[in-house]
Amino acid sequence: MSVHPLLAVIPARGGSKGLPGKNILPFGGLPLIAHSIRFASMCPEIDRCIVSTDSEEIAAVAREHGGDVPFLRPPELAADNTPTWPVLQHALREMEAREGRRFQALLLLQPTNPGRLPEDVTKALALLDSNPNAVGVISVSEPPFNPRWTCVEEHGGMIANAFPESKTYVRRQDVPPVYRINGMLYLWRRDHILSETEDEIEAKPHLALHLPEERAIDIDSPSDFKIGEILVRNGIVTFPWLAPGIHS
Repeated sequence: MSVHPLLAVIPARGGSKGLPGKNILPFGGLPLIAHSIRFASMCPEIDRCIVSTDSEEIAAVAREHGGDVPFLRPPELAADNTPTWPVLQHALREMEAREGRRFQALLLLQPTNPGRLPEDVTKALALLDSNPNAVGVISVSEPPFNPRWTCVEEHGGMIANAFPESKTYVRRQDVPPVYRINGMLYLWRRDHILSETEDEIEAKPHLALHLPEERAIDIDSPSDFKIGEILVRNGIVTFPWLAPGIHS
């Protein structure tokens, strides 16, 4: 089952509340959204990459850094409570209508998760191509703590193990690993995007793309932004689309 042609979508709403203007804040020498745009340009498997935004300001910054903004997202898809799924459905339908062709898969590139690398896309596509039963691929990483071992709940002021079944383990090393969805990369087959709701597709089989936790930058608050800058400044996360020395 082919995954080409592949459409990549970078969603960037203008009304961020947690970190105002986050999509165009300077980060690692570029506006944050520019990292996803440059990343996509280094992925030969991406047949088309667009920015979906409701903001003229974001659109202008995206175009300045080589991004393609073929339309502005309608206001009803840019509210504070608008989920990502209808935004992707809109982008896919709009691009197929404009270009008169049918894409086979869609790659979601959130601008707030810039730590991905081009080889991650190659691996994700190979995973999806290898398993026709999977509807998509989602990137995950192993957090620095295992919730089965360390997480608790509070009942009447007293703590209780959040995962009682983990009481059978006597050593942390024996607890099965847990992974978190890190937001760096989502890949889905086209037909499932257009025919199913977000709840329906979440219930379908997905493959896991394992990526290093140290690259799992997720910028949604001022503290996230500062932590991300520290990781980049110290060379823990590097961007191959930047010239040497720009990270600092």
